[in-house]
Amino acid sequence: MTKTYRVALLTGTLLAGPALAETTLTIESWRNDDLTIWQDTLIPAFEAAHPDIKVVFAPTAPAEYNAALNSKLAAGSAGDLITCRPFDASLELFNQGHLADLTDLGAMANFSPVAKSAWQTDDGSATFCVPMASVIHGFIYNADAFAELGIEVPKTRDAFFAALDKIKEDGTYIPMAMGTNDQWEAATMGYQNIGPNYWKGEEGRLALIKGEQKLTDPQWVEPYAELARWKDYLGDGFEAQTYPDSQNLFTLGRAAIYPAGSWEISVFNTQAGFKMGAFAPPVAAEGDTCYISDHTDIAMGMNAKSPNAEAAKVFLEWVGSPEFAALYANALPGFFSLNSTPVAMEDPLAQEFVSWRETCQPTIRSTYQILSRGTPNLENETWNASANVIRGTETPEDAAKRLQEGLASWYEPQK
Repeated sequence: MTKTYRVALLTGTLLAGPALAETTLTIESWRNDDLTIWQDTLIPAFEAAHPDIKVVFAPTAPAEYNAALNSKLAAGSAGDLITCRPFDASLELFNQGHLADLTDLGAMANFSPVAKSAWQTDDGSATFCVPMASVIHGFIYNADAFAELGIEVPKTRDAFFAALDKIKEDGTYIPMAMGTNDQWEAATMGYQNIGPNYWKGEEGRLALIKGEQKLTDPQWVEPYAELARWKDYLGDGFEAQTYPDSQNLFTLGRAAIYPAGSWEISVFNTQAGFKMGAFAPPVAAEGDTCYISDHTDIAMGMNAKSPNAEAAKVFLEWVGSPEFAALYANALPGFFSLNSTPVAMEDPLAQEFVSWRETCQPTIRSTYQILSRGTPNLENETWNASANVIRGTETPEDAAKRLQEGLASWYEPQK
């Protein structure tokens, strides 16, 4: 090789270098079911506006995510961006120095205090993940069955039980599809679904954390009393009925109402051969303020040791933008944007769920922040108590007393 050619080659390489320079960001996530959405929709939209930043979505199986992520973080091999579970798992990563403080990120202004609560320190002084989506609780119903039986969508508890009575009396459909075998549904789609209307959402939840209310107070016991009434409407053998059993009963058209989380929407859309609708948890009387469980589910943070921090922050600013909110929420109907900018949903059932934000006060599941850090674990105990109350093996009062005693045994504000 001649000297002139070597110089020319070197010069050309140096000139080409900056034009070809790019940063590659890797996202860690447990959501391996939405890989194609990231690859086909979200990442291309970001890269089109930021051609100098490439993004790789590298999920791990959900059950393995926590352990795999912790191992990678300890070894220094974790990705630049960390998909965050709500509350304690992510808080622990922040406290260990694995997640960066994102409080000053401009996009944080796009989220309410409730939206950020799952990814903040207990005192709210630091926020370490950008909120992405929540799931909303309510009831999905077979609209064809309602029309056939002449039932109007219930807004009050009396109307709700009147509808259940009418469905039961007709006999064509099981009034409501839910079992108690797996227990968690009884709490998640039962107690945490209807409860906020009793304890007034955030008012009651925060008062419980502060020790100003107890689980034996009427507003915490009465939701169990309502659950106890559900027993008569769940069909024969509900005690042995699993979560998939309940899904199948509803999508096969054998049950009229399904106590739901919005994550069911995508699955039900593909499986149900009838028109569906949704209604929010009924209130005591017309005109009462309604409360919904708009539960924080997923967010994204930054690896504190990422070598690509500036590029990662650019991506996180985009995750916090209205553009991302609209893309994500419509690609995954039932996982609703936490961004303060309203997102028009293309899916009608998803739009019905998210419309409740305009008239109801949002809250999150009462057991998720702080109150399930000790033993006995209040979240798991609430599963058991809710299932017992529905089965009739424990009274609402006894269930509440047991849960209160368990919480008070380790949580100082409740002693």
